[in-house]
Amino acid sequence: MTHETTAPEPEGTTRRERPARRGGRALRIVSGVAVLGLTAGAVVAGTQLGTADARALPVVDVEVAPTPVTLECPGPVLLPQRTIRGDAAFDPAPVAPVVTVDAVTAEGSGAGALAVAPLGGGTALADLVAGGGAAHLADVAGPLVVRAEPRDDAPVAAATGASVVTDGDARGLAAASCRAPSSDDWLVGGATGIGSTSTLVLSNPGLTAAQVTLEVFGPNGPVEQTTAQHVVGPGATRTVDLGGTAGGQSALVVHVTVAGGQVAARVQDTAVLGFTPAGTDLVVPGAAPAARQVVTGLDVEASAVGASDAPVLRLLAPGDAATTARVSLLGADGPVALPGADEVPLAPGEVVDVPLGGLPAGTWTAVVDADVPVVAAAVVSRSGVPGALDDEARVERAWSASTATDVHGVVALPRGIAARLVVAAVGQDDEDRGRTRATLRALDRDGAVLSEVPVTVDAGTTGAWDVADVAAGAVALELEPDGGTPLAWGVTLTVAQADGDLVAVLDPVPVNGRAKDRTVREDPAAARG
Repeated sequence: MTHETTAPEPEGTTRRERPARRGGRALRIVSGVAVLGLTAGAVVAGTQLGTADARALPVVDVEVAPTPVTLECPGPVLLPQRTIRGDAAFDPAPVAPVVTVDAVTAEGSGAGALAVAPLGGGTALADLVAGGGAAHLADVAGPLVVRAEPRDDAPVAAATGASVVTDGDARGLAAASCRAPSSDDWLVGGATGIGSTSTLVLSNPGLTAAQVTLEVFGPNGPVEQTTAQHVVGPGATRTVDLGGTAGGQSALVVHVTVAGGQVAARVQDTAVLGFTPAGTDLVVPGAAPAARQVVTGLDVEASAVGASDAPVLRLLAPGDAATTARVSLLGADGPVALPGADEVPLAPGEVVDVPLGGLPAGTWTAVVDADVPVVAAAVVSRSGVPGALDDEARVERAWSASTATDVHGVVALPRGIAARLVVAAVGQDDEDRGRTRATLRALDRDGAVLSEVPVTVDAGTTGAWDVADVAAGAVALELEPDGGTPLAWGVTLTVAQADGDLVAVLDPVPVNGRAKDRTVREDPAAARG
């Protein structure tokens, strides 16, 4: 069914003034063209045609203006209909979601004006002048588009959409970094079995219609008759009920390809256990198929082997060849072997869930290596207590998509939600004894650099820090790798509740181009100390 609508503690803080600069005014692309000239002359019988030596044309410098940053932000979660339960006296959605969008551009990064507007156009809900700043929007009613214009260079910009539902079937924290539209996405997560609902949401912030083709994979391979096409109009959102397209699947992977435009894609994954909510989250696109995948931000509770609420790593080899995935789990003290999860056979096209029960409590990163390209993601659970009408304890879940390593990126922090920075140093192998180095910049509400600190993590480990401890008052975090062992990073979110915590994971919005030195604003309180 479809629907369309228009490591160790980071070391000290640098607080010296530095020139605010960020590269040149334009990207310069140098191109040279070589042509072959043909000798001129009359051609007569018995005469061979000769060729002249190659002659290079003069090199031409072409100035290319920096491009805007366009990000699409999710709106409210999709609430279930009462008819699903078959009991009109029971309301599966007793509370409305609290939906916010937080957007930021960095001061001195080349940022021009920033605007936040409804998908499809209309009056801007927030307008910021050039030079950097942050916007917080509450009571968001639908998907939004964040557009950061360039000034001197490509802007450093990010945004996050968060939807908090404290009760009912859709109970959970569904949060995601706002994303640039794409023409090829892999969404690893969700299910359509008993008690599970997965809805694909396709938003088109562009000016032309996009033709979307879907491929759906399940535990038994590609789901028959699911290669379908959907047209998403400009400025429109289209929803696809994956239960109608690929019903009865205990594990899903969805491949989205687009012709004629680009879309922002995500899957809303909601589950119930009888009348008890079992979590809602957004499954966002992960890294494209590759021989190595890295999934970080797995903030797990202690669980027993075989427990239903244990974390799970989901894998798929989408090609035609079988392989064996080799899984490494990196914690605060280094890699941990988990019997049964270290080597996983993968048949081509079949989705495999790898239970991670028995993993000690803490923050983890999964590294997957295979001989053929694979895709990966992971989900963690939080157990709470039963509600007044619940059959058992409430559960919340958070999906982590695979990410590229060494991403210089930004995460906008949702206001009022506790956040933790997670940085993993992904060693080349178990013998890697190197370290990863990065620079963490905390941005304030003016987009200025509030603090700048170095971050160092030993290879094969995952470090995690409460943002309130390392970057108090920040509205966004910018992390720039400085070399060494490859790193992966993200931000975990937690909303504390009496009936159990609500959780989510944010991945960074990539920065186009390297960051240059920017002014670090003096903290008067620190100066007095």
